[in-house]
Amino acid sequence: MAAGGLQDLGAGRFALAGELVFATVVPLLAAGERAFAAFAEVEVDLSGVVRVDSAGLALLLEWSLGRRAAGRAITYRQAPEALRTLARIGEVEGLLAEAGTG
Repeated sequence: MAAGGLQDLGAGRFALAGELVFATVVPLLAAGERAFAAFAEVEVDLSGVVRVDSAGLALLLEWSLGRRAAGRAITYRQAPEALRTLARIGEVEGLLAEAGTG
């Protein structure tokens, strides 16, 4: 993975950086769920994501669905163009809406 991972910025704010690909998302899934558990609302900055594939999009969907099922919110910010393109193709672009809550 390019230098990165999930970084806690405090107060329910996180930054996700590096590669969101099949080989990197499995540990990130559990790490995010643990990190987000204490917060009703979470914001994740994606500006540090340098490479993404469908597994990366699936990670964000899983986080969103898990948060929603628990009655909690997640917002993604600064999604790179490649991720927005994948979301459009998968017809889940609302997931990455800047004003949305997942």
